[in-house]
Amino acid sequence: MSRDTHPGVQCPHCHSHLALVPVPGNNAPAAVPAPPPTPPSTAPPAAVSAQVSVPPVTAKEEWQPPPVAEVLAAYAGRVKDSATAMRGAARVRDSLNRARTAAAQRRAAQRTARRTPKSA
Repeated sequence: MSRDTHPGVQCPHCHSHLALVPVPGNNAPAAVPAPPPTPPSTAPPAAVSAQVSVPPVTAKEEWQPPPVAEVLAAYAGRVKDSATAMRGAARVRDSLNRARTAAAQRRAAQRTARRTPKSA
């Protein structure tokens, strides 16, 4: 069976073929059920068909965020409090400035550590 005619599923991102196989020792229900055991027969082994049926696989829907209007509807009746907004903006600015300063200090320390000491 070639990869082009394989009836399995494909990765939605890279479109590579995926094979669903049961994991040995796993107690969870298998995605692909094992074939039912065949009763012992008197027929030679060559007469046993090697065809395995593949159950239909439903594609999983990818999660999408809710619409923006639906999210913002909860805030529609609010009154803007400018004093609170100014305090919040100041806190965000301070936090960003602290992060920027810490990153600059970290880069300077790494730059200093990379320099090899010059011997006399």
